[in-house]
Amino acid sequence: MTALIVAVSLLIGVSLGILGGGGSILTVPILVYLAGQDTKEAIATSLFIVGVTSLAALIPHARAHRVRWRTGLLFGAFSMAGAYAGGRLAAYIPGTVLLVAFALMMLATAFAMLRKPRDGAKKARPAHRDLPLKHIAVEGLAVGAVTGLVGSGGGFLVVPALAILGGLPMGIAVGTSLLVIAMKSFAGLAGHLSGVTIDWSIALTVTAAAVIGSLVGARLAGRIPQDALRKAFGWFVVVMGVFVLAQQLDAAVWTHPATWAVLGAAASAAVTARVVSRSRTTPPQPTPRVRQDAAVK
Repeated sequence: MTALIVAVSLLIGVSLGILGGGGSILTVPILVYLAGQDTKEAIATSLFIVGVTSLAALIPHARAHRVRWRTGLLFGAFSMAGAYAGGRLAAYIPGTVLLVAFALMMLATAFAMLRKPRDGAKKARPAHRDLPLKHIAVEGLAVGAVTGLVGSGGGFLVVPALAILGGLPMGIAVGTSLLVIAMKSFAGLAGHLSGVTIDWSIALTVTAAAVIGSLVGARLAGRIPQDALRKAFGWFVVVMGVFVLAQQLDAAVWTHPATWAVLGAAASAAVTARVVSRSRTTPPQPTPRVRQDAAVK
């Protein structure tokens, strides 16, 4: 079992190194279902693992000049405040509720990963413009609160914010997000330590494997097609999210018609959004009348 934990832990680091997120989405289920930890202990431990691993992955990105330090430090500072508050609040919420919330966030994250980004969003802002301070404050506090509550580093929330709102190139957004993730992960951990004891032998074992994976992932960043990797990881996150929900929710919930109605509505919304996105990016075709006029000429 230890060998399996170490092997999967490598994926945590690879994900952080390449995508700038996804580490905690893997870490919490690993600690709960493979290491047998309590939910709140797993969340606190994951914050330590993701924080250290993000710092390790940050070094190669910084050497390659893929880190926007001012934006990252400001975003991280606001996120730390939200993460500490979320970590303190998590002590009063049942573990099952936290895991269900975590699984729902996984599915939402997967949808965001699988959704094809619009070309216009990439060109909306100049590449070298920093995030406005009010956006940094609001989004930093919100993402930080999620970090503290459910042990998520929030990389897949930070990266889109930096890339779309800040106009940063994807590679710089990934590198900068690692700085933010490390800062707020440690702040969230501080909020949890008041009521949770960490098994340091497991924490250090998983961290060591994840750090090795992060260094490999950082070297691979930019060499692997990001779209293909994002889609593959997105479907993996879907499977993990459904698995966690299946473990936490009673069988009666899954057989209830309302559950399938909600899932059907969500699937329909996803399909509709995908169709609309494709229609916006498809170039207009010439009308039959234009082609006929051309034939006459």
